[in-house]
Amino acid sequence: MKPKKSSEPQKILLITGVSGAGKTTVLKTLEDLGWETVDNFPIKLAPQLLKIPASGSEDGPNTPLALGFDSRTRGFDAGALIEQIKALQTQPNLEIMTLFLDCAGVEIERRYAETRRRHPMAQDRPAMDGVAIDRNLMEPFRRWAETVVDTSKLSAYDLQQVIRERFTSEKTPHSTITVTSFGFSRGVPHNADLVFDLRFLRNPHWDSALRPMTGMDASVAEYVAADPKYDEAMQKIRDLLRFLLPLYDAQGKAYINIAFGCTGGRHRSVHVAETFGNWLREDGFGLTVSHRNLTSRPIDALEEPANGASSNTARQDSKST
Repeated sequence: MKPKKSSEPQKILLITGVSGAGKTTVLKTLEDLGWETVDNFPIKLAPQLLKIPASGSEDGPNTPLALGFDSRTRGFDAGALIEQIKALQTQPNLEIMTLFLDCAGVEIERRYAETRRRHPMAQDRPAMDGVAIDRNLMEPFRRWAETVVDTSKLSAYDLQQVIRERFTSEKTPHSTITVTSFGFSRGVPHNADLVFDLRFLRNPHWDSALRPMTGMDASVAEYVAADPKYDEAMQKIRDLLRFLLPLYDAQGKAYINIAFGCTGGRHRSVHVAETFGNWLREDGFGLTVSHRNLTSRPIDALEEPANGASSNTARQDSKST
């Protein structure tokens, strides 16, 4: 017996842009939203790819597909690729969209310097030369793309939010929930609906063994959860969210952003965001968890005193352990 095919067209998002503009971030975000994603995909192989049955329910809608490519993709030729895409768009069983990610050259240069990576178009030349070459190659796509997003002033977190808001399925019956961890010392997320301050919990930063770790590590999680105030506070927050989230949903609120903050955004908030992500899924809510400052460098000057001690005492205790 042949599997049933959805009567709805296969949704495909083609993602391209200049190198360093955020394509990897976009693909990872779409994957979190339930899309199938493939990076550096030769578009001329799209017909063969579409012959492969999509994952998911056989009689349900096709899983949306995101294909990433740029000037590094094998066989890249902007003009030829555009013609191939136009040919695919004539097929009634396909709904093809194009997203181009742009970014100012100075910002791309800064990003490559920050990550200590070489620009793919300038292995033995200044990064700015590679940016110019790449932009020239990609310009036909920028002019032709349906949607252009300039990421020059967007952090990775901001870009994730833009993608969630644009490409979350319109048929999602409930609010789209995002649980975020962040550091107050690095700013409160601009789009947070509910903010919970976790700085009342003891701070793992001042334990020299835990400082290099994050809230994703079991040792840090155990340290945070051992705080005498932890269990009661977490239960009260959980009860509040269980009460509020259905009310927001009933009012048709499309996006709910729940933010858990500590001082640096690497320990307490990360652990609690992960914990609530699991709890809310157990309660039947669909959500995405993101950690804004997980990879930020630990800095003593940004942290509040350890458990009520003065900053100097905290640092001395840290050095003596």
